[in-house]
Amino acid sequence: MKSISIIIPALNENEGIARTIKAIPRTELETTGYQVQVLVVDNGSTDGTGTLAKAAGADVIVEPRRGYGYAYKAGFAAAKGEIITTADADLTYPVEDIPKLVTMLIAEDLDFITTNRYAFMEKGSMSNLHKIGNAVLNLAVKLLFKIKIRDSQSGMWVFRKVLLDRVILRSNTMALSEELKLECCFYLKCKWKEVPIQYRKRIGAVKLRSWRDGLGNLYSLCRKRLRR
Repeated sequence: MKSISIIIPALNENEGIARTIKAIPRTELETTGYQVQVLVVDNGSTDGTGTLAKAAGADVIVEPRRGYGYAYKAGFAAAKGEIITTADADLTYPVEDIPKLVTMLIAEDLDFITTNRYAFMEKGSMSNLHKIGNAVLNLAVKLLFKIKIRDSQSGMWVFRKVLLDRVILRSNTMALSEELKLECCFYLKCKWKEVPIQYRKRIGAVKLRSWRDGLGNLYSLCRKRLRR
């Protein structure tokens, strides 16, 4: 049977985690022949996020080392699916589009799909400061790697798990998002595509540390270009 793992990192997301899990069209995926694993990585929550995720039907693992990269690495290690897709726990990403994206991956014989939040961005879903920061990071990706990715920081991807055996992921922070894209699309030169999605206002408090994460991501881009 075909299999898919949907990985959702979560840190104190008790307002949105259950709604995010319930919005996943699990039955639709199962009726098309997929064995589905919904995997929530509780990244040290103190608000009951993990308990709520279990009650909503997800498998839950705990990664106590806080950090976006740590959470995803733990999720990748625990994923059982041949295909991995990702989303945040705050309803910003359209998890209802997962069947469509998985079908696209298979039908077009792709290895990796990343998404572009700017195509259909709901008003108020991203602050002006974050838009400016992302624009700088997108430009850095273009200049350093000569690769055209419109949204280098998007956190919704669909890809074949086998790629994880070949990538080098050093980041334990928010920079893992850009690093994974570059490893797959630039260094491995796999067959990839960027797909426009709707991006919505988050449920719950913002966790992103604007200046620290933005500058950290920029530093990681430069360091990766020099090291690789």
